[in-house]
Amino acid sequence: MTVHNIRHGDAFDGGADAVGGRLSRVDGPAKITGAAKYAVEQQLEGLAYAALVESTIASGKVRAIDSKAAEAAPGVLKVLTPDTIISLRTASDWFGTPPPDKPYCPLARDITFSGQHVAAVVAETFEQAVAAAALVKVSYDETPAIVDLSDGKAGDGIPIDAMTKEWGDASAAFASAPVRICAAYNTPREYQAPMEPHGLIARWEGDHLTVWEPSQWLDGMARTYAEWFAVPFENVRLVSPYVGGGFGSKALALSHGAIAASAAKMLGRPVRLVMTRPQTFTSYGGRAATRQTVTIGADRDGMIQSIVHRGVNETSIDGMWVEPLGSVTSIMYATPNFSSKQNVVRVNSVVPGAMRAPGENPSAFGIESAIDELAYEVGIDPLEIRLKNYAEQDPHAKKAWSTRQLREAFAAGAERFGWARRTAEPRSMRDGNQLIGWGVAAGTYPVRRAYGEAMVRILADGSVEVESSSIDMGQGTYTILAQTAAETVGVSADDVVVKLGDSRFPRAGVTGGSRLAGVMTGAVHKAATSALDQLIGLAISDPRSPFHTLQANTLVVANGRIGSPRGDGPDVSVAELLKSIGRDGIEATGDTMPANSTAEDRYKNYTTIAMALPHTEGDYSRHSWCAHFVEVRVDEDFGTVRVSRVVSALDSGRLYNPKLAESQWKGGIIMGIGQALLEEGIMDRRHGRIVNNNLADYLVPTNADVPEIEVISVGIPDLHSSVLGGKGVGELAIVGMAPAIANAVFHATGKRIRDLPITLEKLIGGWNCQSPPLRGRWPAGQRGALSRRRLSGCEAQAPQRF
Repeated sequence: MTVHNIRHGDAFDGGADAVGGRLSRVDGPAKITGAAKYAVEQQLEGLAYAALVESTIASGKVRAIDSKAAEAAPGVLKVLTPDTIISLRTASDWFGTPPPDKPYCPLARDITFSGQHVAAVVAETFEQAVAAAALVKVSYDETPAIVDLSDGKAGDGIPIDAMTKEWGDASAAFASAPVRICAAYNTPREYQAPMEPHGLIARWEGDHLTVWEPSQWLDGMARTYAEWFAVPFENVRLVSPYVGGGFGSKALALSHGAIAASAAKMLGRPVRLVMTRPQTFTSYGGRAATRQTVTIGADRDGMIQSIVHRGVNETSIDGMWVEPLGSVTSIMYATPNFSSKQNVVRVNSVVPGAMRAPGENPSAFGIESAIDELAYEVGIDPLEIRLKNYAEQDPHAKKAWSTRQLREAFAAGAERFGWARRTAEPRSMRDGNQLIGWGVAAGTYPVRRAYGEAMVRILADGSVEVESSSIDMGQGTYTILAQTAAETVGVSADDVVVKLGDSRFPRAGVTGGSRLAGVMTGAVHKAATSALDQLIGLAISDPRSPFHTLQANTLVVANGRIGSPRGDGPDVSVAELLKSIGRDGIEATGDTMPANSTAEDRYKNYTTIAMALPHTEGDYSRHSWCAHFVEVRVDEDFGTVRVSRVVSALDSGRLYNPKLAESQWKGGIIMGIGQALLEEGIMDRRHGRIVNNNLADYLVPTNADVPEIEVISVGIPDLHSSVLGGKGVGELAIVGMAPAIANAVFHATGKRIRDLPITLEKLIGGWNCQSPPLRGRWPAGQRGALSRRRLSGCEAQAPQRF
């Protein structure tokens, strides 16, 4: 893989130790050597082990649980059922909504999905717990389940009024448009599949609870545990020093955590509970399946006159998850008329959850596929039609972009990719029996902003410590915070120790939505600036300081040494200065909260998402942007698809560490390849069970699936989005990748696949009015006829039933 970086604002960038430098991950050696200790690897005296018993039906009630054989099994300490587990309180949601005053039981009597927790066994060893769990006999009264969105029992769903976005008269404009595109785009259930399974160790000491658990949000999870067990928030400590991947799945305290903590309380000893791989497919929610209809009305030159979008996503029977499908559709292209509405449909599954770029990801698949279809309909290059309909301001919020380097992304990506050499007609590029396709798509992700807190210490030996309850799940938090402190204080990054992943440290909000880097670099910068000001103030004012007689009003700290900016006075190390004035160190806490914030405001900010700042707050609409250019090779005989080359140009503002940002971008691109070609939760429709609940059958990209990837930074510092000018990195690159691949497959084969993933079966299916067979020629004169045929039965004025 190669990387090209178009530099902007070089005045912001220093050496590798400074913000903007290409410092390698400071936590890398510990992970490579095995020194990094993950949450559930703690070795505690008296540790017991728990194993879960899950429902084998998707809908119904537990009639009885026979645990006698399990209770008599070797090493068993306790069998937990709905009747024997301690009663908990219902916790508030992640917005902090006051919960109903009713008990909460993490073990189910009413079954709403297959794999639901119904019992748990605690034993002296893991093996004993697993063996005894297999002896628990559960009988049910089963009722018919709603398997998925295609189930006839699912109905039309529930309208989500908050998702409605409208301006102009989209239906009328579509009806009168000379060119009309209407098609349905579908995405399946997807699963985060992090390398590290979910699990925890819970230990009670009186009414104080310590939980070692991989977490994307220590303070939010601590709040939930405190509310479950009715103990003060300060009595709960979450510890998560390293996280082996999350992708949105590790942000909340879930029922398995309540089970383990309850068992620990009941037994009076620590309990470890770790998910099996199949359990990770049902113990929390992946990306919800979605269905979208996108209609575009345009003039014959390809100028969009109307977009009508109707979407639906699945949610659970007893929970609510909304995948905001209109999020990209409403802002990517300029149109005078727009309408987007969304429903959710209840099915018998675990509550879906956040997975990398929730909402924006499937939304981009719909609109970026439809705009590609419009390009072919009017005979315009797919890149040109995107530039022709470029939105110069946010079409929905009617506000200026904070920065939008999307034109620059299109230009840089097209040049590096060689887009000008593309021939327009489908099936016109080949290499032997390999059909070559080139596709393009755009992506975006909003800038999620919040407030953060950090502590910075300058120690007696001149080194610097940074503390925060934020976490590092692979995106490089340890490294960029070390760089921020090093640059601000004026020391080497080698002399900075960053401590993360402990809720006793200064507070941080959720790590998700690409917000952590912007929030925490700002907090560390503020704390480090305060510590530096204290250091310089003492150097000037303390009579014991070698600078006291210099009568300087400021000093300079660089490379761990302090001196006069004019070079006319002493030059000593920070350690020597501290020794001379008799100080063991300097400590400062900095936060980015408003000055008049109350203690309640601070608690609310760090333990809920209710105080997050809207990306359209104030005068600007803040987003990251990307443009993907993809080459695919399709075997004409066998229908196999391989992505052979990717060039992506991305605008994430100022990059705090380009080396780590590029790694994040590539990770998103690779996940997009998996989404487009491999990933799909497959259901046994008889029993409502996922059947590919393992990493052998739930396919994710391996090294063999990863092509040459080039990433190009086109961002400029965006000080409307963050203190240091950065915008979101981690979520961005997956957005638009799947439609870029689908568009390339169409260019290669002449067959439009609108249902992900793109599989051999879908490609080699028989010819219909929408596409030719895989082997053969693109039918002449069909472009205009195709969209007219697609309009049959596609009502733009009302939500679709899927």
